[in-house]
Amino acid sequence: MNHPAPTDPSDTTTPAAAPAPKRSWFARHKVLTTLGAVVLVVGVAGALGGGDDDTAGSASSGSSSAADVGAAAPAAGEAAADEAPAPEPAAEEPAAAGIGTPVRDGKFEFTVTAIEPGVARIGSDVLGKDAQGQFTLVHVSVTNIGDEAQYFDGSSQKLVDAQGRTHSADTSAAIYLGDAESFLNQINPGNSVQGTVVFDLPADAAPASLELHDSMFSGGVTVTVG
Repeated sequence: MNHPAPTDPSDTTTPAAAPAPKRSWFARHKVLTTLGAVVLVVGVAGALGGGDDDTAGSASSGSSSAADVGAAAPAAGEAAADEAPAPEPAAEEPAAAGIGTPVRDGKFEFTVTAIEPGVARIGSDVLGKDAQGQFTLVHVSVTNIGDEAQYFDGSSQKLVDAQGRTHSADTSAAIYLGDAESFLNQINPGNSVQGTVVFDLPADAAPASLELHDSMFSGGVTVTVG
């Protein structure tokens, strides 16, 4: 069994101190570390600030562009308004047909050639008819412009006087004319007849217009005769 050697009371030598721990580079260079941290913070802040500026600049540019477009739009609209063609004047209604003017209704083309008012009697002294007021004879040329035969009938025609009254034809008086050609006269396509339609008007009436029809069911066409 080994025992430790006895200590010499006369030995006054101080034991060697333990070496001090080695410090890091950052601990030994505090100033440089602090400056480096400051530079890093400033760099990061600058980068972030630059991005915001770019974004703000883009937004500002976009706003300016939108404003420019908005400002230009009214100018373009004004130019379009200035360049728009002026409205065309309303077409004038055609003048009403008169004596000698061909007009058409259905399959017939009519041309009124003359008006003969103030006739007191039609026919001879033996065979004839006296007017209740005055007979007005309407001489008309009728042409079939259709592709089938059509009857021309004086009873389908109307006369309007200056007071706006509508009168029917007197077909019984037309018979005494002999050449009236206006009582159920069949006209073939392309053919024409010279007919006379008789109206018995009041003595003081004046004819103003005629309503001519190719049949009693047609729309008719107006000819001014007054």
